[in-house]
Amino acid sequence: MIVEALLAVTLVSAFAVFLAPDKIAGKLAFVLSLLPAAGSIWMYSDFNGSGNALLGGKLAFEETFKWVTFGPYALNWHVGLDGISMPLLVLTAVLTPLAILAAWTPIQSRQSQFFGLMLFMEMSLLGVFSALDFFIWFIFWEMVLVPMYFLIGIWGGPRRKYAAIKFFVYTNVASLLMFIGFIALVFGLGDSITSLDMPVIAQALNDGQLGSLGGVGAGTLKALAFFAMFIGFGVKVPIVPFHTWLPDAHVEAPTPVSIMLAGVMLKMGTYALLRFNFTMLPGVAKDYAFIIALVAVVSVIYGALLALAQSDLKRIVAYSSVSSMGYVILGLVAFNMYGVGGATFQMVAHGLISGLMFMAVGVIYNTTHTRMVSDMSGLADKMPITVAVFVAGAFGYMGLPLMAGFAAEFFIFVGAFHSTVLAGTVAGTNGLALFTGAAMFGIVIVAGYLLFAMQRTLFGPFRLETDYEVGRASFHDVAPLVVLILLVILLGVQPNIFYHMIQDAVGEMALLAGGGA
Repeated sequence: MIVEALLAVTLVSAFAVFLAPDKIAGKLAFVLSLLPAAGSIWMYSDFNGSGNALLGGKLAFEETFKWVTFGPYALNWHVGLDGISMPLLVLTAVLTPLAILAAWTPIQSRQSQFFGLMLFMEMSLLGVFSALDFFIWFIFWEMVLVPMYFLIGIWGGPRRKYAAIKFFVYTNVASLLMFIGFIALVFGLGDSITSLDMPVIAQALNDGQLGSLGGVGAGTLKALAFFAMFIGFGVKVPIVPFHTWLPDAHVEAPTPVSIMLAGVMLKMGTYALLRFNFTMLPGVAKDYAFIIALVAVVSVIYGALLALAQSDLKRIVAYSSVSSMGYVILGLVAFNMYGVGGATFQMVAHGLISGLMFMAVGVIYNTTHTRMVSDMSGLADKMPITVAVFVAGAFGYMGLPLMAGFAAEFFIFVGAFHSTVLAGTVAGTNGLALFTGAAMFGIVIVAGYLLFAMQRTLFGPFRLETDYEVGRASFHDVAPLVVLILLVILLGVQPNIFYHMIQDAVGEMALLAGGGA
């Protein structure tokens, strides 16, 4: 009952903060958010799972019991963790208190509601990464959208309503498309399954038990369902061309919401792609590997070029996320230990680095009240700690060795270059060098726009177009920045903190599609 206890504590904490007076809501939320953070770290230390959750692996903290029967299908409460979900659960639980601490300065109205929604969103995210029955998983998946909509729509910037509605419409339509694709597979499996348990469905699909549905053959049904889910999850990642909701959401969202959006929520999309598309339908992923790899590389390059064209620091970091998530897709479609393992590790690494970058931009904005590159320069003399962490985080984004981003991207590039799945695409053997080289070129563009932005805003003579006094940030603004950069370095120096368990969980996936070592 460990996972249930974690969810219950987080949910009760959310309601407690909702009922608390505004003057203590932020401090209470921070203290209560430390409980799931501590719980997740203990769960990591006591983790004894092995293998993949959907492919017959041994799960840690597994609980399952029958809930209700819906027609021919049993809806079960089934939760558990493997080496893929455990790191993401820890990421969620650790990043939330840091985001709450970062909210103390910018959030000055309706604080109990804001912090209560943050904790409710955390509970929903923890559920997404631990649920193994589709019905339960889908409830948690949709529950995440509700607090995010209100957090942007109430506490966001001048265009918050537009951004919140655009976010909600995009993600809800995507959820509907994904739902249709998955349910089509369930109906196609017919009497071979009697529940919506995800491991059971994955096993049935990989055993070839899918039949025809409405005159559509099994092969065509698989392909249609695969792309319905790929687009549905791809919107959440987001991949090009379904990325346009993300910059608006980030720019209008308050800093702590951007931290959770980039740090954890985007990982829902890549996590779901890994679980559903690449684990349940590996044959289809292999058949369309060239198209998927092309989408990945386009997302990397196009996202980086869009970031290069921005003059708003927050938009620069927002488009950087589109580029970074492209690397995850490339690693997944490589379909080998290094590729899929690197993609999963990149989810954690990017969660920390993107959270750090949005937090640093938020601290700068709290002091200067502007995010425009052309409005400021020379901040290093006025805010030395904030600027130092910002620069370190930027180099982490560029893939500096001994930082988490370098380890993740190195694993992905090794996996892509040695992938037998990509070698068998239309591009042939030369496609390996093409895809890997093009993706690596994205790092050059990343270095270009980040170095340009830092040179203009952080160094040189001090100048500020807004009429505000600039000084050192408060302790509660700087402390989470320091914690995050230390975690980024820790994972860069010791990637096996997570990578060992990740490899154990993705090994059988690689064998399914024969993507190589």
